[in-house]
Amino acid sequence: IRFEDVTSAATKVKFMTDGLLLREALVDPLLSRYSVIMVDEAHERSLSTDILLGILRKIRRRRPELRIIVSSATLQAEEFLDFFMTGEDIKPETASNGENRDEGAIISLEGRMYPVDILFTESPVEDYLERAVQTVFDIHTKEPNGDILVFLSGREEIDNAVQAISERVSSLHPRAQQLMPLPLYAGLPTEQQMYVFEEAPENTRKVIISTNIAEASVTIDGIVYVVDSGFVKLRAFNPITGIETLTATPISQASATQRSGRAVRTKPGKCFRLYTEPDYNSLQASSIPEIQRSNLAPVILQLKTLGIDNIARFRFITSPPAELIIRALELLYSLGALDTYAK
Repeated sequence: IRFEDVTSAATKVKFMTDGLLLREALVDPLLSRYSVIMVDEAHERSLSTDILLGILRKIRRRRPELRIIVSSATLQAEEFLDFFMTGEDIKPETASNGENRDEGAIISLEGRMYPVDILFTESPVEDYLERAVQTVFDIHTKEPNGDILVFLSGREEIDNAVQAISERVSSLHPRAQQLMPLPLYAGLPTEQQMYVFEEAPENTRKVIISTNIAEASVTIDGIVYVVDSGFVKLRAFNPITGIETLTATPISQASATQRSGRAVRTKPGKCFRLYTEPDYNSLQASSIPEIQRSNLAPVILQLKTLGIDNIARFRFITSPPAELIIRALELLYSLGALDTYAK
């Protein structure tokens, strides 16, 4: 990860973030040091993952021997295989009917998961933060042992929930099992983040209150109950105003499935969704890829540094809106990062 490289000449397998591999591509455009590249959690469709897949597709043309593995829990596998198998010179219809497919394959592995009980609310919730805290105490008083993971949208909500739980814990019977609320979000100092992985003291149940960082990025043992608020903060860029905002938006069905799966890593669990079943059915199947809602100026600058001059011909898995690309080029030109020929 950034500022912390522990690899050496003897390293055989290297674990790194997708952003860091993109940085390496600036120095070594064909990534010639690697014979196998595995892109994990591809369904999250982060900006770096999408650019990396586009670059790997180009590298494969020059290095057919490079093995590329794309993996994920909720992956539209056909879409990814088509992306790597179809080229500008291959018509998609010949590629998708089995020809030219000898170089790629889809492998499905059955995950070993325990059964999960999913419970929806009967009517829409007015204040999901208050309801989440209430649900935590309902689980604590009525359900057998097991830690609780609560998904909220941001830092402010998490701090408020931790405070609310801490205040109410004092009303529990002194000899009853105690609750230990712990926050988890990206901005938390590393040593505080580590508390969530430590075992709770005797006769204490951990309540981890987290953003979507706990959805796929980290796995915490001992979670049996998940409380899903149904919201996540997503970055959205408005090309007209040029302002990037973090907005709380409803999650996708793929995210909801991923969240419920956190409850059943070690034994059967329960997922309490703070929304109704019809609300769940009306959610989008998957989240909008980050590339369609971000400021693309840094992306375009990075691609041009990699020697990809014709951005319009560069193949992304999901094409970004033209408006975003135009705005990014205008910004880069006005900053003097690109000349009149967009070089």
